[in-house]
Amino acid sequence: MNKTRLEAFSDGVLAIIITIMILEIKVPHGVEFADLKPLIPKFLSYVLSFVYVGIYWNNHHYLLHGLSKVNGKILWSNLHLLFWLSLIPVSTGWMGEHNFAKTPLAFYGIILFGCALAYIILQKIVLDIEGKDSLLAKVLGKDLKGKISVVLNIIGIVSAYFNQWISGSCYVIVALIWLVPDKRIERIFS
Repeated sequence: MNKTRLEAFSDGVLAIIITIMILEIKVPHGVEFADLKPLIPKFLSYVLSFVYVGIYWNNHHYLLHGLSKVNGKILWSNLHLLFWLSLIPVSTGWMGEHNFAKTPLAFYGIILFGCALAYIILQKIVLDIEGKDSLLAKVLGKDLKGKISVVLNIIGIVSAYFNQWISGSCYVIVALIWLVPDKRIERIFS
């Protein structure tokens, strides 16, 4: 089965997710810069989520680039990832609307955890199909970043009820870890 339909569908879903997120930020009723102040939590949650969706899009692109064939397992695991990613706008909106309150912050972490887990599952299925000696397997290695991300997401979820700053910091740290592109992937595939 050809992978281009999978890539096109995934790109379309991710574009819609970003569109939905920005539509959650409503135009202020006033005409002064001070009227933007209530939008700051929504904007900050949007920026963080935009970065996350961008990171998943980027890594998904490289993962599929290294894929030689598609089967039903990949299709369903990809849909599983897209399901979790499609929940990001809801958690982003809730978190921004309620100024990073405990439960919305924990819910955001649960969604990020679901995304991370779904991506790990997709990655494992792709590697099983491509083989342990494939270029992709060599590039991904032991996936230390993925394991650290899962742990930080769990810490972020739990700490949301004790200290929102720690929780939010965990989510930002995960984004920063993944924001730095892995040059090994570009080198191997070029």
